[in-house]
Amino acid sequence: MKRGYVALTTGVGLMALVLAGCASVKQEGEDYAAAAFKLLQTEFKSKGAATIERITQRDSAQTLCSSPTPPASAQAAELEKAQLALIKYPQGQNWLGDWKKGEAIAQNGRGMQSSDALGSANGANCYACHQITKAEISFGNIGPSLYQFAKLRGGNSPDLQRYTWGKIYNSQAYRACSVMPRFGHSGILSEEQIKDVMALLLDPASPVNQ
Repeated sequence: MKRGYVALTTGVGLMALVLAGCASVKQEGEDYAAAAFKLLQTEFKSKGAATIERITQRDSAQTLCSSPTPPASAQAAELEKAQLALIKYPQGQNWLGDWKKGEAIAQNGRGMQSSDALGSANGANCYACHQITKAEISFGNIGPSLYQFAKLRGGNSPDLQRYTWGKIYNSQAYRACSVMPRFGHSGILSEEQIKDVMALLLDPASPVNQ
């Protein structure tokens, strides 16, 4: 992984970092998940954009997806349905911004870290998980390649626009417990930033579709 943060969507990764220290706070009869959370509450301090509130799971999706046992198919379907209902689409169906700004957002791994100034714009760190443009030679492969995203899907259709917006805004609407951050739902990216990333993926002039 070449850049800064990848947002933790389920809390599993964060819990794994502290389990080794749980023995020092675990009481008899207490489970390790509760001990890990206790340790976080005790040791984690707010600094800059990284605040203590972020250690608290905010919805049922985080709780379900933090379980060591994958959700059953019926649970996954219900989670996806609930998350789909939470997606906020842009007013006026104005989907696309500036692909050049979208590329800068995709390259930017800063945001929500203790070293970031409060109120500073977050990046999306897209290249940590995806190939996007042919020119970029350093990218992750946790997610699928997005190179020629619109070109391979028949162009910039209304259905593709709606799906792409939803996937960026709340990935769990399409795949329960997805490791992709819920960029819009979690407030990582603003509506205008999502529009710019949309343009990067869908604009025929974008290097993605060359």
